[in-house]
Amino acid sequence: MTYSHSHLLGIEPLAPPDITAILDLADQYADLNRRDVKHSDALAGLTQINMFFENSTRTQASFELAGKRLGADVMSMAMQASSIKKGETLIDTALTLNAMHPDLLVVRHPHSGAVDLLSEKVNCAVLNAGDGRHEHPTQALLDALTIRRAKGRLHRLNIAICGDIAHSRVARSNIMLLGKMENRVRLIGPPTLMPSGIADFGVEVFEDMQEGLKDVDVVMMLRLQRERMDGGFIPSEREYYHRYGLDAEKLSHAKDDAIVMHPGPMNRGVEIDGELADDINRSVIQQQVEMGVAVRMAAMDLLARNLLARRQAQTGVMV
Repeated sequence: MTYSHSHLLGIEPLAPPDITAILDLADQYADLNRRDVKHSDALAGLTQINMFFENSTRTQASFELAGKRLGADVMSMAMQASSIKKGETLIDTALTLNAMHPDLLVVRHPHSGAVDLLSEKVNCAVLNAGDGRHEHPTQALLDALTIRRAKGRLHRLNIAICGDIAHSRVARSNIMLLGKMENRVRLIGPPTLMPSGIADFGVEVFEDMQEGLKDVDVVMMLRLQRERMDGGFIPSEREYYHRYGLDAEKLSHAKDDAIVMHPGPMNRGVEIDGELADDINRSVIQQQVEMGVAVRMAAMDLLARNLLARRQAQTGVMV
């Protein structure tokens, strides 16, 4: 199992074998998480610090649970009430963290590139839990694992990503990962919610849902990110749902066994019909949440192995 990186900052630096290594180990952790006893000692004796500069319920809970199941000492810092608010710079925060000697640092930040900057200043493994509009690598990996388990493979599939592409770091990470694994990716949404330079992404772009969903294997819906919008990107939520919200009629244009995904949190009746979201025959949204814990366990396990190996090489002492 090869994964040689010191951090997990994005999908962009990963090669297909890196992605497969994480998913293969995550498969094992998914099975472990379904047992009565769900604990491993892979991170025993190590310290994990979660720093969420943006609010997040499911991602933060998922990382906390993943660390605890691996045996780490887990601490979550309330960054909204932290010294950052008092004027401390990100570099000062990094120096403070170094003095605490963490082993794994999980960071979500509203500014693209902030997590990369932190990774250069701390002496531990850093995982990007989402930075601005840049990337959200563990979300793309958990989506990939969900697809692989549902479809039996993660290549040569037709996958539609629908909705607010422009503001979505989830879409960006998924486009990269699915492209690296030889899938055909379609983006569907209004022109106002498509990023500039979309032609360089190696994807097909559709404005019409029915046309874009024709014969796809996977339908991935995205949340309308109103907090990142500073203008009139859509006429109204009602009009948006009429044209781009996923319902049974629109889904009928996809393959009969197409699966429906959503990274959450969902706006029911805006991005997706509530009954469809709960349809256990089509929707894998709950499986995505389950696979999130397994993927984060795998990523932290692999990074910890590399961290301990580097420390041993530097000191010549077993750690």
